[in-house]
Amino acid sequence: MTKLSVNINKLATLRNSRGGNNPNLVKAALDAEQFGADGITVHPRPDERHIRYADVFELKKVLHTELNIEGNPTEEKFIELVLANQPAQVTLVPDALGQLTSNHGWNTIEHKDYLIGIITIFKKAGIRVSIFVDPILEMVEAAAATGTDRIELYTEQFATHYAAGERHSAVEPYTAAAFKAASLGMGINAGHDLDLQNLAYFKQEVPHLEEVSIGHALICDAIYLGFENTIQLYKRQLAK
Repeated sequence: MTKLSVNINKLATLRNSRGGNNPNLVKAALDAEQFGADGITVHPRPDERHIRYADVFELKKVLHTELNIEGNPTEEKFIELVLANQPAQVTLVPDALGQLTSNHGWNTIEHKDYLIGIITIFKKAGIRVSIFVDPILEMVEAAAATGTDRIELYTEQFATHYAAGERHSAVEPYTAAAFKAASLGMGINAGHDLDLQNLAYFKQEVPHLEEVSIGHALICDAIYLGFENTIQLYKRQLAK
C-alpha cells in the first residue's frame, strides 16, 4: 500500500497570515494522523514564510507516524534542523533562495559529489534519505550512485499533461523511471501537483510507489470537503 504523507505547509501559511496560532499546526498534524495520514511532511524555508524551524521541534515531540522534512541542504541551518530532530526521512530539494515552490529535481550528474557528502551525513545519523529527481533515466541512474535510499519523482509535468488529456504520454517517463530506480535498489516516492483527479492513475501506472507527499491540493480540497473526508478520499485513490 502506497503511503500518504500530508504536507502541512499551507496550513502554516494560513496561520502566519494572522500572526497567531490558528490553525494550530500540532493539532492539525495529530488530526491528520487520526484521519488516516501515514506521515506528515514539512518543508521549512529560510524565510520561514510557512513552516517555522520551531514548528519542526514541536511536531517531532508529538507525532506518531513518520516525519518527513524537505528542504535544500545548502542551508547549514537546515542540516542542523534535520540532525537535531531525527525525522524518519529527509527529502533533499534543490530550491533556490526565495523560490515560490519546488520546480525541478536535482542534476544528479553535476551534483553527484555534493550529494554523496550530504547524504552520508544523514545516513550516518540513521535518517532515511530521498532526493528530488525528474523522470529522466540518466538522472535516476546517477542518483543511485549518490547512496540515496529513495528518489522522489517530481510530478508537476505529469499533472500538467494529464490535465491536458495526455494521460499515457504524461505517465510514461515516470513508469520508466520507477522501473529503473527499483532495479538499482532505490525506493520510489512522488510529489507535486498530485490530486484527486490524477492520483489513482499515477498509482496504477507507476510501479513500486512507496509514498506520495501531497499538500497544496489536499488542503484546497479540505476547504470544500472537510479535512478528515479529504484524507480518506486520497487514501482511497491510492488503494485503487
